[in-house]
Amino acid sequence: MHTTVKRIMQRPMQRTMSAAALAAAFVASAPVLHSQGTPDRGAAALGSTLAGIGTAARVLTVAAHPDDEDTPVIAWLAKGRHVETAYLSLTRGDGGQNLIGNELGEALGAIRTQELLSARRIDGATQYFTRAYDFGFSKNAEETYQHWPKDTILGDVVRVVRAFRPHVVIGFFSGTPRDGHGHHQVSGLLAREAYDLAGDTVRFPVKDFGLPWTPQKFYRSARQFPDSASLRVNTGEYDALLGRSYFEIAAESRSQHKSQGFGVLQRKGVMWGYLSREASRVGPADARTERSLFDGIDTTWAPLRAQLGVPMQAVLDSALMSVREARATYRADAPSAVVPILAQALRQFRTVRATWRSGPPLLIAGRVGSPSSVARRPVDAAPAAVWDALSTAEERTVHALVLAAGVVVEATAPRATFPVREAVKQAVNDSLPVTVTIFNRGAAPVMLRNASVVGLGMRQGETGDLIVAPDSAATLNRWAVAFVSNSPWWRVYGRKQQDWFQAPIDARNEGQQEEQRASIVQARLEIAGQSVSVNTPVVYRYADPIKGDMQVPVSAVPGIIINLASTMEYIRAGVPVERIIPVRIQSSYPHETKVTVNLELPAGLKADSLERTRTLGPDGSTILQFRVRGTVKEGLQQLVALALHDGAMSTSGAYLIDYAHITPVRLYGASGMYLSAVNVKLPPRARVGYIAGVGDKGMEALEQLDIAVEKIEPSLLTSTNLSRYTSIIVGPRAYEASESLVRNNARLLDFAKQGGTLVVQYGAQNMNQFPGVVPYPLQWAPRAERVTMEGAPVTILQPANPLLTTPNRIGPADWDAWVQERATYMPSTIDRRYLRLLRMNDPDEPVNDGGLLVAPLGKGRYVYVTLALFRQLPAGVPGAARLIANLVGSLPVVQ
Repeated sequence: MHTTVKRIMQRPMQRTMSAAALAAAFVASAPVLHSQGTPDRGAAALGSTLAGIGTAARVLTVAAHPDDEDTPVIAWLAKGRHVETAYLSLTRGDGGQNLIGNELGEALGAIRTQELLSARRIDGATQYFTRAYDFGFSKNAEETYQHWPKDTILGDVVRVVRAFRPHVVIGFFSGTPRDGHGHHQVSGLLAREAYDLAGDTVRFPVKDFGLPWTPQKFYRSARQFPDSASLRVNTGEYDALLGRSYFEIAAESRSQHKSQGFGVLQRKGVMWGYLSREASRVGPADARTERSLFDGIDTTWAPLRAQLGVPMQAVLDSALMSVREARATYRADAPSAVVPILAQALRQFRTVRATWRSGPPLLIAGRVGSPSSVARRPVDAAPAAVWDALSTAEERTVHALVLAAGVVVEATAPRATFPVREAVKQAVNDSLPVTVTIFNRGAAPVMLRNASVVGLGMRQGETGDLIVAPDSAATLNRWAVAFVSNSPWWRVYGRKQQDWFQAPIDARNEGQQEEQRASIVQARLEIAGQSVSVNTPVVYRYADPIKGDMQVPVSAVPGIIINLASTMEYIRAGVPVERIIPVRIQSSYPHETKVTVNLELPAGLKADSLERTRTLGPDGSTILQFRVRGTVKEGLQQLVALALHDGAMSTSGAYLIDYAHITPVRLYGASGMYLSAVNVKLPPRARVGYIAGVGDKGMEALEQLDIAVEKIEPSLLTSTNLSRYTSIIVGPRAYEASESLVRNNARLLDFAKQGGTLVVQYGAQNMNQFPGVVPYPLQWAPRAERVTMEGAPVTILQPANPLLTTPNRIGPADWDAWVQERATYMPSTIDRRYLRLLRMNDPDEPVNDGGLLVAPLGKGRYVYVTLALFRQLPAGVPGAARLIANLVGSLPVVQ
């Protein structure tokens, strides 16, 4: 194969889109900056921030996935007690299922990352991750450690402990088999090991993991076993300033996990959170006598103050006194009165910090272990604790000062995207003008020192002082020049052995990582004599007639993006095929651009034209359709599209992820696709109706295999002529996603009784809640059985059954190359009228016959499939294509 193709296809695959969705995705190429949650602002934000200035306590919570966190406890700590709180999720949830779209794998991980960040904006905590990739459900820690190198992921947890420096660590899982998921169990184990080992500089050297830190106490969540708790807290406590209880805030935070279906009620009243102390270096020996997480830990300024010399102790005392005065002076209807008091406190905190002997430990944005990040570091825990307390106090005082002064900064651009500069010779108009407006809605003037587009470049000479009078605004014009596109940082270096990301880890939390790559304006202001910085995203803003104020985050993108419909498609091997390959090209340049698109095809395929040239207008786009004909041999083939423009070659594809509850994100990858050429026979005269499920690409797979298929809307089942179909497929978890389907299911059963084949893909445990959807009884245990090892042996119990012989004989080779899992949510009780066709099991577990069931139903048949086809079909697994072709055939019923 051409070396260009090899190089491009080595880049990680990023997206899976249907041909129809290709155009729709580009229509949505200007994602909206949705209001993820309801951030505190105005009087509530100022009052809450004032209450938190001076709090020195820090708590790190640890679990395995997005949505594992105990949000009531987090909200109670962060909002209620103003504790610096963080959640460390080992994974980004890449291996889960998606209830809101078709994204799986790394694309789902990007969604769930943004859901966590949205949740943290609501509950006030900070977010961290390790590099572990969620490879799917795991039954125990031993299996999980086969995928994740223990020392690598434990090292990541230690890095976070040393960077965040918590007084208390809380593991949300027990670290025992009762956790029910291997990832959960490992998170509980690693949380405790990191607590024990974060101070060990022999096993975890400073140059690689940062300076040592020793947390004082370790707890586990006891939310599922409250009788074992040594401490309980009322997360339902009402906050009059915020107008909600912490449980209500936590429920809003929890409900951001929409891709997993975790919306919850915002209940009022007493709600207990339960914790169990497992280890402690301080405090009472008997955990049952504790009254607080921090019993035995002095979180006041007394021990910190003792580290300072006498002159600085006096300055610190004055700063804390100023904070108390600001709280006493604060009035919700007249916040400006606290401005001079807060300015004085800020100056005093900064004086102490500037003279502190240690310097900033682990807070420099450089990578841990680099020369810049180890300079002027403390040598023990006490200086680090002082620095943390001073840094947090200063940050909160700055925030309170800006709120009290009534200062708001906006940054807008005339376009939603602008091109990454690929060569210095490109014209100046490839930069993006940014209008920065500073609104002073307070009672005293403020000084604007400067504003710049952070991380994306600033033209020389863009400085100057402007006085912004009360009830007025000042505007500056700036320019952004992009050299790096906005893309998820953790994906840049791909994955090691498919199970953990190789991106370098440093001391920054996820929010800091995101900000480093976003289009951000930093305005440097002077308020009451104190210099402060305000960061705000650059947005393209417009008024939608229905939705109102819409704000699109401005993204730096490649000058030319070239996309194919998907990264993997089936194609029939050994038979003549004809296919339309849509290629979409998008320009982010503000001027006309001539683009030539070339296709590089696998052997055996020819296109009506291998090259097309188009001229795109400013920010223009078009879809080119190549007609491809020929015959390909069996196996994995590669197809690449290249875009040539202005002497440069573009090979970047992009997939936009845009949902209302999260910040939009683009995933980048190669402008190519794999073709899984499968030796598959088609059932004669098959015509399939398809009811889409959750995260379901089955319909696209059937189309690619040249099987006639039509989509059926559940709400139209009663008015649709089902007799035109030979078979109907119901997608995975479709009953959970559609009330109309549950309500109209009798129509599907009647279809089978009249001689059709009804194929239902798996439902989760809540299938028990839908009586009558299956023709004969099936029951699911609370923890439905799975076969999680994708290579688990499969025994064919009924080798002569037509579903396994016609038109394709299913054999051992058809179970090769499966991904992530064999079968999921298998019924525990199966009526005798179902014929069990397959047997499988994970190592050291009982055999399970619930992977593929078939039962006669009137003149037709009912097929229930728990095999994980929803993962195999998008991955182009040959055996899955051959099996689904058999399932949709119109065959005699065999009992």
